[in-house]
Amino acid sequence: MIASVRPRPAEVRVPAQPLERFRDEVDEESFGGWRARIAAAAESLRGRVVWNVNSTGRGGGVAEMLATEVGLARDGGIDARWMVLAGAPAFFAVTKRIHNRLHGDEGDGGPLGARERAVMEAVLKDNADELAAVVRRGDVVVLHDPQTAGLVPVLRRRGAIVVWRCHIGHDDLRDPLVATAWELLLPWVADAHATVFSRAAYVPTALREGRVAIVRPAIDPFSPKNQALPADVVEAILVRAGILEGRPDGDACLFRRADGSPARVDRGADILRVGRAPGPGVPLVAQVSRWDRLKDHLGLMSAFARLEVAETAGAHLVLAGPSVTGVADDPDGPAVLAELTAAWRALPHDARRRVQIASLPMVDPTENAAMVNALQRHTAVVVQKSLREGYGLTVAEAMWKGRPVVAGAVGGIVDQIDDGVDGLLVGDPRSAIATGHALVRLLGDPVERDRLGAAARARARADGMALRMLAEDADLQRELVA
Repeated sequence: MIASVRPRPAEVRVPAQPLERFRDEVDEESFGGWRARIAAAAESLRGRVVWNVNSTGRGGGVAEMLATEVGLARDGGIDARWMVLAGAPAFFAVTKRIHNRLHGDEGDGGPLGARERAVMEAVLKDNADELAAVVRRGDVVVLHDPQTAGLVPVLRRRGAIVVWRCHIGHDDLRDPLVATAWELLLPWVADAHATVFSRAAYVPTALREGRVAIVRPAIDPFSPKNQALPADVVEAILVRAGILEGRPDGDACLFRRADGSPARVDRGADILRVGRAPGPGVPLVAQVSRWDRLKDHLGLMSAFARLEVAETAGAHLVLAGPSVTGVADDPDGPAVLAELTAAWRALPHDARRRVQIASLPMVDPTENAAMVNALQRHTAVVVQKSLREGYGLTVAEAMWKGRPVVAGAVGGIVDQIDDGVDGLLVGDPRSAIATGHALVRLLGDPVERDRLGAAARARARADGMALRMLAEDADLQRELVA
């Protein structure tokens, strides 16, 4: 009889990434200040490891931010490492339910009680036993999001300095759905030495008397998803992916990986479309996100089709997301994509031929990122029609690329966009009419698109991006070990 294999967390190897490359992207005063704060933390953390633990090594904003922050921290003299939990379908079903509830959404409608807590504890116990073999007393462990919450007490008992970071949340903590999620999580996370949130409004009352830091997420401007790409490379990548019509030119589909090594886009996307792809001169409206009901792909497609937005400028809509087999910790993806596909098939033919649904391959996450980069850079208007959003990384990405953004006025997005100044906010994100009007306004006015895009780029640049986030995280870690 073969014994069952216990889940083991896996370490993600991240090479050092030079802090110096930010010097030309931010002002000298900010750059010098952030570097000094990182250096001070490195001195305080000497001999200790900063462990980051989350639930997936690819797909989603947390994994992308960790890939950057861990690499930058290593260059700054901090021994930073990254571990990914091993889970199971039942575990991820429960954590997705918590994720939805923290956003104030019912999700699958299932319970969150003693049985669900036991499911999480069983998986996390095996992970904790493995982590205990490498985490030493005095190390700093940063646990990311609900999937890791149950590790807080056990790692603290082992002598680690434990930080729990929540990247999601809801402004109304009195919402009954939000309250049920916190009822499950608080007995665990209250033991953390500190907690980190993206917005002050997300911090539950029970944690406010403890050590709380507010750290806004950020992007890496040099990653495959955000690095500068010439116009001919952008077009070549989208043709290779199948999103644009044209003759594939593999020699032009070039970008650089995070370590600076050359790379090329070779794979195509899995695309649902009627007829030929739009040509390079056709204006695109695009939303890039996970297949998640809270991203409201259905609502955006309805807004685009119902108001005949495409006829304003002959525009096409691209709904793009990762291949559903490539994101381990999101069990809802296949069902959401199936619902979207069924709704697309139900559209009138004239509307359906102006909408394509693209599942971008995740075999090579950097290739996927280059496709996203090219799509965002080529798109006339980037949309993030979220019904709930802890913080819109795709919004930050599009703004960095100088694209005008239409987004729901929810969660962290309202901290990112000043309506009418560097983007457009839709007050009621569920309103197809309001969303459609915002799209018509921009599609019909190239000057306005350019104005908003330039302002968006300036705001993204001033925010300091990933170096600012690392400095703020390093400040907290230095204070905790002191």
